[in-house]
Amino acid sequence: MKPEYDFSNAVRGKFYRPNAKFTMPVYLDDQILEFFTVQAELRGVELSDLLNDVLREDMVQLEAQR
Repeated sequence: MKPEYDFSNAVRGKFYRPNAKFTMPVYLDDQILEFFTVQAELRGVELSDLLNDVLREDMVQLEAQR
């Protein structure tokens, strides 16, 4: 690194986006990823769509258990 940087022409907040949406990554075990990848291909749907549907069903079941 340089001992000193010149910020005299810098613009504060140039890349700030107040409405930016950040999505956290989800890491799946290899076995789970392989299973759902095959299932998505068999059904002709996107992997993310299939996983979202499965998780929505689980959400309903978990809410019903309260």
